[in-house]
Amino acid sequence: MIPDSAIPAAAAAATPVVEIRGVDKTFATASGGVVALQGIDLTIRAGEFVSLIGPSGCGKSTLLRIIGDLTGPSAGDVLVNGKPSHRARLDRDYGMVFQAPVLMDWRTVSRNVELPLEVMRYPKADRQARSKRLLDLVELGEFGDRYPWQLSGGMQQRVAIARAFAFDPALILMDEPFGALDEMTRERMNLELMRIWRETETTIVFVTHSIPEAVFLSTRVVVMSPRPGRVNRVVAVDLPQPRTFETREERRYFELVTEVREALRGFEEAAAVDEVVDARIRVEGIG
Repeated sequence: MIPDSAIPAAAAAATPVVEIRGVDKTFATASGGVVALQGIDLTIRAGEFVSLIGPSGCGKSTLLRIIGDLTGPSAGDVLVNGKPSHRARLDRDYGMVFQAPVLMDWRTVSRNVELPLEVMRYPKADRQARSKRLLDLVELGEFGDRYPWQLSGGMQQRVAIARAFAFDPALILMDEPFGALDEMTRERMNLELMRIWRETETTIVFVTHSIPEAVFLSTRVVVMSPRPGRVNRVVAVDLPQPRTFETREERRYFELVTEVREALRGFEEAAAVDEVVDARIRVEGIG
């Protein structure tokens, strides 16, 4: 389990899980190239929980997709566990969780969790044992025989998280997984994710638009600039572990929220311009 001491100090000496060096990303559109990312340098070490935050269109999700080899960089290098991201994807070094749970309605909850293990040809008994253990971890052990449509949105997202952990990846990539949930459910899911992270010691890279969420969850918050997205500032979060509902009432929590907000200040006008570019990218189907 992750110790209660300050995580960033411990992580500083840990093995790099993600190394990003000089990454650029340009999307080709009918009206010309759109530079989404420029000169990204970032190292994420074992056991860290790193959130990416920035104005709309700054390339947060694009950077996550590059780490996960869902799209390639136009320039620069990305290593996951010391190997190119493409090799890491083939070696199944990471799991992914998206904003929508993307569960199969015709499969039970247990069989949804088992799905990546089936693809990897794990023996049936092993699949079932792992599924049970993970559903217990996300506190859904009694719902294994239910179907996704019988669960609430928060419960479905917990199933998606369990599925991402099914093959014990060293890294989990999460793209606004709680963005569609109501505020109360989102806060509960934040606590659940913190507990799971501490128990599994998995490295997590998390994209969010919420400053309070980023501060509450993270060991470091990476603040990105408007397009072209760059790393504007990295804020170390020194809140003690474990984090609870009361953490959000601590003075240091509010200080860190203010620090991240200040780092984002001044981006509003540029973000408004980017919304127009975002619309073009979505229409042309490349973003």
